[in-house]
Amino acid sequence: MIIRRAQNNDIEGIGKLLLQVHRVHSSGRPDIFRVGSRKYNDSELELIIKNDKTPIFVAVNYEDTVLGYAFCVYEEIRDDKSLMDRKSLYIDDLCVDENQRGKHIGTHIYEYVLEEARKNGCYHITLNVWTLNQSAMKFYEKCGMEPLKITMEKRI
Repeated sequence: MIIRRAQNNDIEGIGKLLLQVHRVHSSGRPDIFRVGSRKYNDSELELIIKNDKTPIFVAVNYEDTVLGYAFCVYEEIRDDKSLMDRKSLYIDDLCVDENQRGKHIGTHIYEYVLEEARKNGCYHITLNVWTLNQSAMKFYEKCGMEPLKITMEKRI
């Protein structure tokens, strides 16, 4: 397995995984997520891949098949009145193909992202996880992540 920056030839594989992630979310919260959709279309993926501030890291096998990915976003706070200056790497989405789970691919992707953040002078990595996705929450806790802030809701 190799982990590297995504390229345009990875778009089809990334798209398949985006559908898998969206299915988890739309099954758990159909009141929020549209069934059968995905977060980004192919044109949007091309733009994201080109942008150094929004790197996508993919895990591929030796046939160059996408096994998993991490969508990331570099964020920076400078000269804020109340917050300390810092650079962060936000994980917008991390997914391993449902047929490849249990092989530690997600852990390898996470560790790769962590090392990229270190190399680029980040203070921390952050992400959001839906509470409906208990397996993801357990995975991130196992990686050493802990809650930074919590979004709460009251349905009306």
